[in-house]
Amino acid sequence: MFSKETYIRRRAELRRLVGSGMILLFGNNEAPCNYPANAYSPMRQDSTFLYYFGIHRDGLVGMIDVDNDCDMLFGDDIDIDDIVWMGFTPSVAELAAAVGVSKTAPLSALAKIVDGKPAHNRNIHFLPPYRHDTKIQIMDLLGLHPSQQQAAASVPLIKAVVSMRSAKEQQEIDAIDRACDVGYLMHTAAQAAIKPGVTERYIGGIVDGIARSHAGSTSFATIFTQHGEIMHGNPSPAPLEAGRLALCDAGCELDDYCSDHTRTMPVSGRFTQQQLDIYTIVEDCHDHVLTIARPGVRYMDVHFAVCRLMTDRLKALGLMKGDTDEAVAAGAHAMFLPHGLGHMMGMDVHDMEGLGQVYVGFDNETRPRLDQFGTNCLRMGRRLQEGFVVTDEPGIYFIPQLIDQWRSTGHCKEFLCYDEIEKYRDFGGIRIEDDVLITADGCRFLGNKRIPYHATEIQTNN
Repeated sequence: MFSKETYIRRRAELRRLVGSGMILLFGNNEAPCNYPANAYSPMRQDSTFLYYFGIHRDGLVGMIDVDNDCDMLFGDDIDIDDIVWMGFTPSVAELAAAVGVSKTAPLSALAKIVDGKPAHNRNIHFLPPYRHDTKIQIMDLLGLHPSQQQAAASVPLIKAVVSMRSAKEQQEIDAIDRACDVGYLMHTAAQAAIKPGVTERYIGGIVDGIARSHAGSTSFATIFTQHGEIMHGNPSPAPLEAGRLALCDAGCELDDYCSDHTRTMPVSGRFTQQQLDIYTIVEDCHDHVLTIARPGVRYMDVHFAVCRLMTDRLKALGLMKGDTDEAVAAGAHAMFLPHGLGHMMGMDVHDMEGLGQVYVGFDNETRPRLDQFGTNCLRMGRRLQEGFVVTDEPGIYFIPQLIDQWRSTGHCKEFLCYDEIEKYRDFGGIRIEDDVLITADGCRFLGNKRIPYHATEIQTNN
């Protein structure tokens, strides 16, 4: 939690940006795992609620009355039964006072204020809900069926929140630096443990344990797999095999902010020449971002600059051919890179993605090509600003089913050398990812220590 003044200032700015009406920000509730008393732990509070109210307790709703310049916190004080099992928790009034809110009421009072319709014909603003219990709560309050709520969510509120949360304050940057320092511990432990015969699940457990020990939780389900061509390959019981590559994509949450890194390592400790050829391309694409990402540059342009560099290098290996610009325009590079270069990061590992990627990663100047494979997965394209935190995560993947599908239809055959690509069919995939802060005149990695990723470093360390 930051200072009381931080939350007072943020709510005041949100009132100014939204302009009129009543803003409802829903906190999260406990989420049952397999029966009500066995909840996922610790509770994950809604990020936007945290941004403006800073309270981690469940069962709360924040109201910001723009027209009357009033903030209010709704929630029920816990009773003795909960105290017996969970320990003492301050009252709602005490929690509210700590973040500069003087008015509180039981949760039931919110229905009387809202009264099932816009109060006194004023707009009621809420964000797109993503949990089913919140959807039911909105339905009870506003009479909107869950199927209608996405469309009814307030665009002015979404845009206001995105404008405030996109550029990080220094105290937020400091928190992300600390989270990235834990990320260093997570990934270097994984690197040290990789060897033939050790299971994916064992190393995934090491990574998760460090996150919980030093931070509190992972920022997403840890990806650790020797099938790096699977984008979200969770750890399996399979033992690591000599000669393969192991990909670790993992991060933590610390002080409400995230880290997100990826490293790819040779299981045997040394790359084969084929692996090294591909790895150095990804390594150079990753580093290329640091030379061109700065305020005023569109991240979509950074993405395509990386795609052109990747295409040129794959042409040199004999895997692609033809004019580079034409190949990228046709989406031929997406055979190897079917996702975007990166995404916003902050309180959420994909920061604010629940508010709608069209608002978070794009604007009226930049729109993704939703009809083209690969580009349709671009999450960030807008012009960079000082204070933005984005991921830099190029990769090259050989997905057998995708190779077969494209080859059978002759897709992009003028740019893809299918006979040569077939030689990499069982290669897997490589991704290198770091978190990048856009500074006044360029960008920098976040975190005080750099997780080894240069080919010479990681081969030496093994």
